[in-house]
Amino acid sequence: MTAPPDRILARYRIETALPVEQAAEMIAGEQSSGTFLPVPGETEELKARARAQVIDLQRLDQVSTPSLPGSRRPKGVTGPITYQRAEFTLSFPLANVGANLPTLLATVCGNLYELAEHSGCKLLDLALPPAFAERYPGPQFGIAGTRTFAGVFARPLIGTIIKPSVGLTPNQTAELVRTLGEAGIDFIKDDELMANPPHSPLADRVNAVMPVIHELAERSGRKVMYAFNITDELDAMYRHHDTVLAAGGTCIMASIHSVGLPGITALRRHSALPIHGHRNGWGMYCRHPFLGVEYTAWQKLWRLAGVDHLHVNGLQNKFWEPDESVVRSIRACLTPLFRPDDTVVPVVSSGQWGGQAPETYRQAGTTDLLYVAGGGIMAHPLGPAAGLRALQQAWEAAVTGVPLAEYAASHPELAATLAKFGSR
Repeated sequence: MTAPPDRILARYRIETALPVEQAAEMIAGEQSSGTFLPVPGETEELKARARAQVIDLQRLDQVSTPSLPGSRRPKGVTGPITYQRAEFTLSFPLANVGANLPTLLATVCGNLYELAEHSGCKLLDLALPPAFAERYPGPQFGIAGTRTFAGVFARPLIGTIIKPSVGLTPNQTAELVRTLGEAGIDFIKDDELMANPPHSPLADRVNAVMPVIHELAERSGRKVMYAFNITDELDAMYRHHDTVLAAGGTCIMASIHSVGLPGITALRRHSALPIHGHRNGWGMYCRHPFLGVEYTAWQKLWRLAGVDHLHVNGLQNKFWEPDESVVRSIRACLTPLFRPDDTVVPVVSSGQWGGQAPETYRQAGTTDLLYVAGGGIMAHPLGPAAGLRALQQAWEAAVTGVPLAEYAASHPELAATLAKFGSR
């Protein structure tokens, strides 16, 4: 979809026992100039100027059971009913919202979910006018800047998460960073559960980890990118960012649903470092096919807010998401919004161990990825350093088109990975 300069387009999938045109119009009215009863100020002139318009409605299948509870039956109908599914686009006047991300979210993802006129509603896609790009600069570093900070080009960045997720002291974390850095890791991140706890305060963790990273960089000529989790209240995130920056760090991380769009927007204005956007809690928004938001629409909001990396899950992952959904998410992150460089780094993670590398490369068709494995590196039978080498070897095989088993014959770390994880 492409939005005209004065309109916002939002594509939905709904399910309803009412005529789909009626249900779509109810959503259009609820999210623009109308309410459940006529009000004195809702003149014909105002509706012509401010009411959302239903366009491009397409009927889908019918079902006999509603996807969600609480839907309204047609008046006067007492027997069995059918539920029609459809997709349609709402066209909102930009003048209703302005270039305002929080109000945009209220407009396209607000009370429409509460309406009894449908038994399912999901936002599928968004198309925004240039006014949003004029107000929100989007990613500050994106793919090119991240590669420059990490010193990694023409291949995926290989990363891991500090595990155990919580419980390690700052010094224990630093020793693990040393082990991984000496093996050649590109990227390390705090877990989303680890931010600024009493047992490992952010400042203490930075002060323990960054000297190790600097020491490794002096030897290798390349600085490991460590995403310190600074998720907190906004004033605290500013302080945490400044602590990381002053210590020579090259990345910060925030749990974007915890911080919210205004929080990420403000952090983007303050930050001199790439922002690693963690999507924990994402399942609440996407898991039901007739409730929530598709990744295609969701990621546009956070890219405009200013993250540089976005999690996309991984192929053959440990969660519920099918591979085709993950591939769509990767491609969405790599599709420009308003300019060629406003793409973000797709962070491929969740149960990754190297065995998924060939299929990830085949389906996504790119190495512009941050490929993150936790247990796939940390639980390697020969230790974390060997786990990292095995993952690197898996991607070497994937890009060169050599089957993993064949490549493993001359790469013992990959062979050990296949032996341990290959039956999963």
